[in-house]
Amino acid sequence: MLDPRWNTFLVLCETMNYTRAAERLCLTQPAVTHHIHYLEAHYGCRLFSYEGKVLRLTDAGLRLREFTRSMAYNSQKVEENLAMPAPISLRVGASKTIGEFLIAPKIERFLRAHPEASFSLVVDNTEILLHALQAGQLDFALVEGFFDQSRYESQLYRREEFFGVCNPAHPLAGRAVSIEELLDERLILRETGSGTRAIFEEALHRENHTLQSFSRVVTISDFSTIKSLVMNGLGVSFFYAPVVEPELANGTLARFDLAGVPMRGAFYFMCLKDNLFAQSWTDWMQ
Repeated sequence: MLDPRWNTFLVLCETMNYTRAAERLCLTQPAVTHHIHYLEAHYGCRLFSYEGKVLRLTDAGLRLREFTRSMAYNSQKVEENLAMPAPISLRVGASKTIGEFLIAPKIERFLRAHPEASFSLVVDNTEILLHALQAGQLDFALVEGFFDQSRYESQLYRREEFFGVCNPAHPLAGRAVSIEELLDERLILRETGSGTRAIFEEALHRENHTLQSFSRVVTISDFSTIKSLVMNGLGVSFFYAPVVEPELANGTLARFDLAGVPMRGAFYFMCLKDNLFAQSWTDWMQ
C-alpha cells in the first residue's frame, strides 16, 4: 500500500496548489503541508519552491515524481492481483495509427484467450497517452512519434514506411519531390501532439524548414476526413503505410516521396519505469 504522504505528493504535483490538493484529498491544508514537509525532511531536500506566487517542482521534486508514479502504479496493480477473485484487467492506450489500423487482431486474440477479462482501449494522440500513462490511468501504451525514452520502459514494436499522398491526378503523384516543390501545396496534417505530425515536422527540421514555410496548412484530427479531402484534390498529406493501404490499392490515392528525405517511423510499446508487470504486458504485444 502506498504511503499516504506519497499520494499527497502526487496530488500536489498534479494540482500545484495546496488548497486544491487538500480539497481533492479531503484533508486540511495544514495536513497537506505537513506531509510535504515530512517528505522533504526525510529526503533532505526541497521538493517544491515558489517563483513569485507560482508553485514549482524542484529538480529533486521532479525526480521523486517519476519514482513515485511508478510506485503508485505498482502498488495499485499488486492490490488488484492479490484481490479475491482477481480477473485479468488491462488498460491499453494506442496512438491513432496503431489504434485504428493495427491493434484490432491483438485485442481479439486477448479477449478470446481471456473471456472473463476486463479490457479498455484508449485511442488518442501520443502526447495525451503519455499524460495518461504518467497518471497511472493506463497499464501500457503503443505509440508513434517521439518521447523521452529515459522516462519510460520502452521496446520497439514495429517500423513502418511514412510518405506523402495526393489525388492520383495530382502532378506530385508517383514522384520523388523536393520540399521546395511542396511548399505551395495545401498541407493537411493531424493535430499537434500526434506522432504523425511529429515525424513530418522532424523531417522538415532536418532540411531547415518548419510548417511556417508552407503558405497553407490545415489541421484535422480525423484520418477519414483528411483522406477524403486529399482524394478530392483539396490538399496533400502524409501517412504511415497501414493507414492508406486500401486507398493506394484501389487507386483513390497516390503516393509521393520527399527526395533525399527518407522517412520511416517507429512504433513503441511503453510503460512506466520499474513497472513490475512490464513483462506480462510485453508478452501480450507479441
